[in-house]
Amino acid sequence: MDYHKISVRLQSDVEPPYFTGSMLRGAFGYALKQVTCINPSYQCDGCFAMEKCLYYHFYEKQNLQHSYRFDIALNKKRFDFSLYLFGESCSSLPYVLSSLEKALKQNGIGRDRITFNDFQIDVNGVNVYRDGTFLQQVEIAPLTLNVNEHVSNVKIKLLTPLRMKRGNELEYSKISIDQILRSIFQRYMRLYENKEVFSLDYKPEYETFIKLLEYKPLYRKSSRQNRSMVMDGVIGEMAVIGLDKRSYELLKIGEIIGVGKQTVFGMGKIKVEEIDRK
Repeated sequence: MDYHKISVRLQSDVEPPYFTGSMLRGAFGYALKQVTCINPSYQCDGCFAMEKCLYYHFYEKQNLQHSYRFDIALNKKRFDFSLYLFGESCSSLPYVLSSLEKALKQNGIGRDRITFNDFQIDVNGVNVYRDGTFLQQVEIAPLTLNVNEHVSNVKIKLLTPLRMKRGNELEYSKISIDQILRSIFQRYMRLYENKEVFSLDYKPEYETFIKLLEYKPLYRKSSRQNRSMVMDGVIGEMAVIGLDKRSYELLKIGEIIGVGKQTVFGMGKIKVEEIDRK
C-alpha cells in the first residue's frame, strides 16, 4: 500500500477554528483548479480534459473514492495539518505541493483569506519547502505500509468524529468493530484494487469489545451551497481483546486511509495503540 504523507507546519499568531478540515479542503481545491485547469471556460461540465484532470477527480467526479484526505486535529492552537495521497495520486505530488503553496501564500484560507509567509512542508519526513521556496530534492518515493507485527489487545482512539451509515441513517450507539473493519476494507479495495465490495472476505475474531463513545455535533460551511452542513459523528475510545491478525492489519491501514464518511475533510481519524494487560 503506497502513499505520500505531506506535513505542513505554519508559524502564525492566528488561532484556527475548532474544525479546520472544511476550510483547508476548500482552499486547496480553489488553488488546485488554478494550478491544473487548462480549459479556457474554467468549467468542468463537458470539459475535454476532465478525465485526466486532477482537480476533477479530487473534487467534481461523482461516485468516486477520493484518493486523498486531510489529517487534522480538533481544537488545535496552530494551523498545522497533513495531507495524504493514495495510490495513483502519488504521481501528482508536484501539482499538490504547488497548490498548497498557492493556497497558503497567495490565496489564503478561510473566510478572512488568511495567508502565511512562514511555513514548512515535509513529504514523508523529508523537508521540501522552507524560507519561502521549494528545495532542490531528488524524487521522493512513496511510503509503503507493511504490517509485520500482530497486537491482539488494542485500544482504538477516535480522534475526529466517525461517521458511519446503515442504509441512509447515521449510526451512533450501535457502532461495532465489524462495521469499522468493513469500512476500512471497502475503502482500501476501492483505492488500491478498484473494486466495489460490500462485506469482509473473512470473519473477524476477538474475545471482548468495549466502547466508550460520545456524540459530537460538528458543522462546516459550504460555500458552494451557501449553507451549513452537518458533520456530526462519534468520538471516544474502543478496546478489543483477542483480536486476530488480519483485523489488526486492517486497523493499521485505517490509521492511514481513515474510516467512515467524509475522510477527505479529516473525519474518521483513528489511532491504534496496544493495551498493556499486566
